[in-house]
Amino acid sequence: MSDALHIVCPSCGGINRVPADKLNGGGKCGKCKQALFQARPLELNAGNFDRHLTKSDIPLVVDFWAPWCGPCKMMAPVFQQAAQQLEPDVRLAKVDTEQEQALAARFAIRSIPTLAVFRGGQEIARTAGAMDSASLTSWIRQSL
Repeated sequence: MSDALHIVCPSCGGINRVPADKLNGGGKCGKCKQALFQARPLELNAGNFDRHLTKSDIPLVVDFWAPWCGPCKMMAPVFQQAAQQLEPDVRLAKVDTEQEQALAARFAIRSIPTLAVFRGGQEIARTAGAMDSASLTSWIRQSL
């Protein structure tokens, strides 16, 4: 790994170079001055998904969900807690499959919630179904 990592800003989409040894300090975007890590999942859509998938050097964990899904609603606070625990080493994000049907089709989402881990733009792990906090963080760490 190089001395600096590329981190996509969750607010403006700007690409920031952050020294690897300064990553835990969080940092602010050089373009919009907002925090690069917000301790919560990022909402992704067709307009910003690929930028976060391919331009950031940290792994991306995506929760494909829908507002009508009971298990998805139950898992939302667990996913929020995981974001607080795992940032800045991992970016957690959510994709509403009702609003983003093309993304759901692109990744062949057949059941929800489905969690997918991406590194370097490639999917490296996937699981379906709700999890408790310990299971989720353990699964993410094992997937990396």
